[in-house]
Amino acid sequence: MSNHDTCICPTFDLKHAEVSDLGMRRTNNQDSLAAFVTKDVSTWVSRGHLLMVADGMGAHAAGELASKLAVDNITHNYFKLRDLYPPAALRQAIRDANNAVHAKGQSSIGFQGMGTTCSCLVLLPQGALVAHIGDSRVYRLRGDLLEQLTFDHSLVWEMAAAGQMSQEDVPAYIPKNVITRSLGPHPSVQVDLEGPFNCQAGDKFLVCSDGLSGPVSDEEIGIMLRCLSPDDATATLVDLANFRGGPDNISIIVTEIDGTVPQIAAETPTDSQQTAKRAGATPWLAWLAAGACLAILAYCVAREYWAGAIGSAIGLLAAVSAGIAFSASAAAKCVSISPIGGPYGNGPYRKFHCKPNGKIVSALADIATQLSENPHARNGEREIDWEEFEQLRNNARAANERGDFISAVAHYSAAIRLIMKQLRANRPTVEVDSDRI
Repeated sequence: MSNHDTCICPTFDLKHAEVSDLGMRRTNNQDSLAAFVTKDVSTWVSRGHLLMVADGMGAHAAGELASKLAVDNITHNYFKLRDLYPPAALRQAIRDANNAVHAKGQSSIGFQGMGTTCSCLVLLPQGALVAHIGDSRVYRLRGDLLEQLTFDHSLVWEMAAAGQMSQEDVPAYIPKNVITRSLGPHPSVQVDLEGPFNCQAGDKFLVCSDGLSGPVSDEEIGIMLRCLSPDDATATLVDLANFRGGPDNISIIVTEIDGTVPQIAAETPTDSQQTAKRAGATPWLAWLAAGACLAILAYCVAREYWAGAIGSAIGLLAAVSAGIAFSASAAAKCVSISPIGGPYGNGPYRKFHCKPNGKIVSALADIATQLSENPHARNGEREIDWEEFEQLRNNARAANERGDFISAVAHYSAAIRLIMKQLRANRPTVEVDSDRI
């Protein structure tokens, strides 16, 4: 990127879906999430789209409050700190949120030690910027390659990094729910900043709590993102986590870059000024012409010069149309942007090849069969369209036989969602003490 300001044309569109699910074993949801997707070009250029997940911890309602404070403070302060570049604004917003959560924790014995994870994804013209604390995660899927862009601040990951081994090689007796860094328990916090990672049309990003990444494997996550729309992917991933017991709250945001990613083209300051001058001058000329036509029209009507009145009326309509068109065009003109520095951090930290295959299709077929035989599902059969369920399974089998694994995954996923909707309605309300330490 050049040392000069650069120019970017209107924001790429996003398809996104979000869900925060109670899980199957909890009575309250300690997760919070937010997705701020702007349609305004200038806001996108200066602040981007912000997606975040926070997973709270603490007794009673403390964790729920901690995650909500984090989301509310970060989303508000990040967009408010306009005088700072996005990386600095994001860091400062998280530090301010840490102060707010820590102060609340010190205000009452019931809130002492409250904290939360925090994973933020900001999609900017310069790329994807990630800020992170804890063991919630941010992933990017490009084609069949899933990349984890965040480092888990957990005892298992820290031990693996210190011993230069994989997470799978860490002894099994090491608890997986111990996190080494969180937002709130201490007066200050270290924020991991990663990126910016470049973006392409078709890229999908996932921000999630460990309620998903615990029960569902990375390969399954990648294949669901690969085969399904953001709406269907979020619903299916929640269902897979709940099918495996749903021991924790599950929060997911999936976003897909839709259409063509705009290209950044370097301009000299003189070129930028000339472009802005032309963009600004043209609408005023059109509106000036419209004013002149209106004056002529009034004069002709007053003097009953009908031929002149008709001509000036046509000119007025043409000038007004031109003014509106040029004004809309000017609003979509290129907006000057500046580099945001980097690269920051060392991500991505793990990579997985997630090409749809017969093995994952077989696993989904087994899940669909188990669900169809579940007595709780059968007890609510009047609310489940079993004919539709069987049709989806038949479609999946046919797709699998002809080697269309993407369609097979999609059909089996739809069948699973159909039954899990009923099972979630009858989920138990037994609290499981699985808070992290």
